[in-house]
Amino acid sequence: MDPAPNPSPSEPGGGEAQLLSRGKPATASSTETTSFPASKAVDGSNTTRWASKEGVDPQWLRIDLGAQVNVSKVKLLWEAAYAKAYRVEISADGSAWTRLATETAGNGGTDEWTGLTGKGRYVRVYGTARGTSYGYSLFEAEVYGTTGSGPTDPPTDPPGSGAFTVVGAGDIAAQCTQSDADCQHFKTADRAEAIDPAFYITMGDNQYDDAHIEDFENYYDKSWGRFKANTHPVPGNHESYDDYENRDEKAYREYFGSRATPQGKMWYSYDRGNWHFVALNSNRFDEEEQLDWLAADLAANDKKCVAAYWHEPLFSSGDHGNVPVSRPVWELLEGADTELVLNGHDHHYERFAPQNRNAQADPNGIVEIIGGAGGKDLYGAGDTVQPNSAKRIWDKYGVVRLDFTDTGFRSQFVETDGTVLDTSPTYSCH
Repeated sequence: MDPAPNPSPSEPGGGEAQLLSRGKPATASSTETTSFPASKAVDGSNTTRWASKEGVDPQWLRIDLGAQVNVSKVKLLWEAAYAKAYRVEISADGSAWTRLATETAGNGGTDEWTGLTGKGRYVRVYGTARGTSYGYSLFEAEVYGTTGSGPTDPPTDPPGSGAFTVVGAGDIAAQCTQSDADCQHFKTADRAEAIDPAFYITMGDNQYDDAHIEDFENYYDKSWGRFKANTHPVPGNHESYDDYENRDEKAYREYFGSRATPQGKMWYSYDRGNWHFVALNSNRFDEEEQLDWLAADLAANDKKCVAAYWHEPLFSSGDHGNVPVSRPVWELLEGADTELVLNGHDHHYERFAPQNRNAQADPNGIVEIIGGAGGKDLYGAGDTVQPNSAKRIWDKYGVVRLDFTDTGFRSQFVETDGTVLDTSPTYSCH
């Protein structure tokens, strides 16, 4: 354990250090079962515990302290499944992290880090190497320090600039396992997790070929399923509602549960920071119900910035090409000054410059990104490069990284080995 100076009797901000983490909201990268949720690591009991999925690195536990605080000590009580290597980190917004302490030769038991000097709202234990063949498991994670003058109740959105990161991909899980040399969806899942976003989105065709529940459980669940509880999905044509070629929308809804239908339909919206996100079902773009809902949702939105995502793109230079059924949706979004649209369907990466519904370049138009390189076989180029196509990558698997602020966004395409293959300009919200 890296040495740390002796703690001071009092801390910045005044007063003695107090236990700040007891009973606070906690989240984790995964759980072994529902019996071992993240909340058990902050419940004050040395007999209950959080346990991660077994056999997978990295894993993390994050505690929301509810306000900006001064942290001086972190105490970790490990179960038998301990971390050999891990970091203790702090963040003001849950997105950008600063390291407080590093362990490279852990042996379990109790680790007590003293003399820490960090200020933030979130504290994270980030395990990078397991000490056993199991997962990571903590009886208790205790954070000590002093509170400042800020509010103790967590605000609706992150403080400060509202900066947060989202990772997305479409066309993800082939029927292959991690032991198969050419299986890519485990690699894209590892890269997505390493970016450590605020949440994940999927742009449809999450599971191939016909998206039956046993396929979700055997393939997707073993890779991208590790962060299902923090994923906002949409369906693709391989999760079609009409049982086309024996495909199975029912299994998609069963697997994702309320994540797939949080507002009772297979389309929904949610907010983060100054952004309004709209998740749509392109299998049903020919039905008035969804279009009517979208018009009403956009009219009621009070956020400055809007992003939308669904499976089949209006514009694509790939094998499928443009999908005109998306045009009425694009028109509604364009009328609401939407900034960003994300799609899959064609199995490649492509970024378009801002454009309008007629494929005319427009600085006040929508940026469309196709992120269909999530793991299933890549298609390669189509017959026609569409107008305003700024970047096309046909032969690399990877994920779309989206960095949002209260006033704009930037995107990147990140290959499975971590190489950034494309970076967009920074766009301002309309």
